[in-house]
Amino acid sequence: MAAATGQKRDYYEVLGVQKTVTAQDLKSAFRKVALQYHPDRNPGNAEAEDKFKEASEAYEVLSDPERRQKYDRFGHAGNPFGDAGGGFQGVNINDIFGEIFGDIFGGAGGRGRRQTSRGADLRYNLEISFEEAAFGCRPKVTIPRPKKCDTCTGSGSKSGAAPRQCAACGGSGELRYTQGFFAVSRPCSDCGGTGATIPDPCPKCRGSGKIPSEEVIEVAIPGGVDNGTRVRLGGMGEPGDRGGPPGDLYVTVIVREHPLFQREEYEVFCEVPVSFTQAALGAKIDVPTLDGKVKMTIPQGTQSGKVFRLRGKGIPHLHSQQRGDQHVRVIIETPTELSSKQRELLERFAEVSGEETHPQSKTFFDKVKELFG
Repeated sequence: MAAATGQKRDYYEVLGVQKTVTAQDLKSAFRKVALQYHPDRNPGNAEAEDKFKEASEAYEVLSDPERRQKYDRFGHAGNPFGDAGGGFQGVNINDIFGEIFGDIFGGAGGRGRRQTSRGADLRYNLEISFEEAAFGCRPKVTIPRPKKCDTCTGSGSKSGAAPRQCAACGGSGELRYTQGFFAVSRPCSDCGGTGATIPDPCPKCRGSGKIPSEEVIEVAIPGGVDNGTRVRLGGMGEPGDRGGPPGDLYVTVIVREHPLFQREEYEVFCEVPVSFTQAALGAKIDVPTLDGKVKMTIPQGTQSGKVFRLRGKGIPHLHSQQRGDQHVRVIIETPTELSSKQRELLERFAEVSGEETHPQSKTFFDKVKELFG
């Protein structure tokens, strides 16, 4: 927090620079501090707001050669702030660092705006299958995307006459308001922040330069994408105002659930049922994978829940030749209906094997005895 007048921190210390700092390094240091403590990035944080004001004050003085020279000689006494003669009261904060941040914080502080502006970005949710996400696809989607008006060629003017300077904002594209310590700016509502108005708007687009339209676009989805992955299509957003550059199209991938497979990063997991006899005697079974069925060996004596790894049968890595593995969890199915012959054979098996045939049964009954005596 900035100290009161007379107890302020040294301006060089506030910006973290030495007194020999160059103008360019001073600008870079201020940019770093201002980005860290800007109110938009720290909503409701009073301490960050105070540090932001403190840094802005320090930069305003040190960036001016004459004021910096006075500060170096006389300290804060040579550059009073916040009092009747101070220079910070009523200063537009955009003017202090607009040229440093450009459009990060809303442009160059009222030094004139372009009459064209970039088009808005568009967003589209694309649902694809599990396999399409794994191996990639090129679906065609219909995007509601305004296009340039063919009557006025995007100018918004009926006669083709150039736009006029906005009378409300004087062509700056913004209106300034004093709010306590700062003078802040807001886009002009009369001209929409462009700084210009059209006296004879095009009847087809009503001066916007754009008309509603739909466009079919092929989207290249790379293999390995996951749920929530965004694919950017540069220049495929809305066209800009009055001939400005178009925005971008962002396609968000939504992957449908698979009836057999689950995914964790690039690994695939599934469960495969096997019979009691297959688990006991061993067998070769068919296992589904993203590449189709493959043969997997079940060793004799396999227990339910055993997990086997199929290397290279998982999800391809995004923009890479690598591929994850598939993990197969074996679930032993217990028969629910037995013929008389099957029952007879199982009873004979139980008689020959004894009650403690199950490899985990002895441990289980030992624990029961310990708990219940």
